[in-house]
Amino acid sequence: MIAAFVLVAINAAAVPTSPTQSVVVSTRDLQPRIPIDPTWLALKNLPTTTYPQLFFSKVGDVAGTVPLVTIIAGQPITSNLIAKPNQALGSQSEFLPIPSGYVAMTIPTSEEQGVANNIQPDDYINVIATVASGIKIASLTVFPNVHVIRVGTPVTNGGATGASSLTIVVTECQAEYITWFLGNASLKYTLSSYHDYLPAGSQTKDPQCPDASHTKGVTQDLVKSAFPTLF
Repeated sequence: MIAAFVLVAINAAAVPTSPTQSVVVSTRDLQPRIPIDPTWLALKNLPTTTYPQLFFSKVGDVAGTVPLVTIIAGQPITSNLIAKPNQALGSQSEFLPIPSGYVAMTIPTSEEQGVANNIQPDDYINVIATVASGIKIASLTVFPNVHVIRVGTPVTNGGATGASSLTIVVTECQAEYITWFLGNASLKYTLSSYHDYLPAGSQTKDPQCPDASHTKGVTQDLVKSAFPTLF
């Protein structure tokens, strides 16, 4: 009996234990196109037999990336499930950071128009319109503190490289006014000091224009009423 117990113990001791490796897993369900917050990640020890090189061992290597598919809570994250932000992924690219009640629109820019191409994503700009009405020419800052979320693809002009467009966040009503100004005035931008930037997430819905259903269109008479000093 004792010999049998010793034999069982020896056999148990002889069974090799599989080494483990710390890998990054999700702590909640992760949805496609939403950048991954580091608080949604954790490290978990898995047997090396299930740890190919396409897994990650550091949370920082995954934080900020974008899921290409739904990743369920507790699932190890592999390199084929995520992509870097701003990477060209077609329909699977990340969502633009547009607050509820706002829209994104693209406006043209150039070196002279856009602060010598110093405007970068997450900057805030002020939009100045210049309108010629009869013999009068007037300029006015029509939209202050406009959030820039993307800068267009660099283009080369006369040896200098700069962006041709800026993607900004505005209400749908503001977008209609900007569209009018683009067709009937000239626009120029100033760059706000980063000390004066609005806190992240501080934009709330405009009660006068909470969504696109509240737009009424823009005519010259409405622009004159809204910005009388231009006329």
